[in-house]
Amino acid sequence: MPFAQSGELRTHYELTGDQGPVLVFSNSLGTDFSMWDPQMVELAQHFRILRYDTRGHGQSSVTTGDYTIEQLGRDVLGLLDILQLDRVHFCGLSLGGVIGIWLGVNAPDRLIRLVLCNTAARIGKTEMWNARIATARKDGMKAIAAAVIERWFTPEFRASCPDQVAKAQRMLETTPPAGYAACCAAVRDVDLRDAVAQIKSPTLIIYGAKDPVIPTADAQFLANHIQGAAIVELNAAHLSNVEQADAFTQAVSYFSK
Repeated sequence: MPFAQSGELRTHYELTGDQGPVLVFSNSLGTDFSMWDPQMVELAQHFRILRYDTRGHGQSSVTTGDYTIEQLGRDVLGLLDILQLDRVHFCGLSLGGVIGIWLGVNAPDRLIRLVLCNTAARIGKTEMWNARIATARKDGMKAIAAAVIERWFTPEFRASCPDQVAKAQRMLETTPPAGYAACCAAVRDVDLRDAVAQIKSPTLIIYGAKDPVIPTADAQFLANHIQGAAIVELNAAHLSNVEQADAFTQAVSYFSK
């Protein structure tokens, strides 16, 4: 699979399909772009699909220092420029969704439609992020994996779909600790609650009714403050695109056509 070089950053990406609008997928904290595998078969019939590993994740560069959401958003714009893609649909989950909010506020001319999944304008508290950063840096990813997996999937899904849960856990445990911690800092430091009303792109909010990371009120906040936004609830925890793959894919497909 190809890489795109921009300054110090080498981004691992995959662009599939020959026709149709481009749909960009931006992954969650602690995953690589294979988290979107459940969506590929159906959506590849309608879109060219661009998946990429966020800075510090997968096979993309782990650059030094804490990252910022602006930096991660500009990484997306840089990749679009390298690939000569003007306007795209953008779908981001969790961290990817925060990047999507930033793009909606700061680069509306590059977006056709925006899908924000299991995300919020402000996620968690500083103390929680600092503790997770410290653990990842000191003890590595396996030290936090079990607790994260419990937030990613409901107990029912963990019991009924162990292979999918194991795949997600492998992604998490093989994420570079330094890159994970640097992206945790980006989420820790950003608060876009006062900015989301600036988003004018047609927007869909997808959230999990059983998501312990993103309360329903946070998803509703986005829907209430983004003019004309649609909202879809799924019976899932945090990685709703995996736990409710068919319903998630259908929602994105219907909205983005």
